Amino acid sequence: MSRVGNQPISLPDGVSWEMKGQLIGVTGPLGSLSMTVGLGMSVKEDDGKIIVGRATDSRRHREIHGLTRSLIANMVEGVTRGFQKVLDVVGTGYRVENHADGIVMQLGFSHPVIFANREGIELVIEGQNQVTVRGIDKELVGRTAAELRSLRPPDAYKGKGVRYAGETVRLKPGKAAIGAGVGG
Repeated sequence: MSRVGNQPISLPDGVSWEMKGQLIGVTGPLGSLSMTVGLGMSVKEDDGKIIVGRATDSRRHREIHGLTRSLIANMVEGVTRGFQKVLDVVGTGYRVENHADGIVMQLGFSHPVIFANREGIELVIEGQNQVTVRGIDKELVGRTAAELRSLRPPDAYKGKGVRYAGETVRLKPGKAAIGAGVGG
């Protein structure tokens, strides 16, 4: 029995939804999102709340019951509040600037890296070393933030690179520390 799938999704004021076949659409103050609901899943409204049900107790239906409910809840939250991920650019000479096509990142390479704007994503630069990725689609925000981080992941020895705000990077001891009997 899915505990997540059985929880109702409350609809805030200003949010509406509709179901056409297997396609569910959610519209709110920030925009609209849609997705295809898996076969065997039923979506209905009861007392201002969305309830996701399943046709049978087969393994496949139990597997996607909670997932479907979570995806719809993320759509409702996205069109009301939106999602964001904050990335820090750490390193001497590493910086981020606005560009006509997106953002330009100096990440210690011999060339600047241009990251193009994406539809549905807003890239906000705060200072020279912080980028905020905002949008209404949780998956798209997370994927864009992961692509930015993958341009220069944090180095294991000095910690330089692009990391999520609040991410802890465990640094390895260098050769000098190992030779002095400090590490390993």
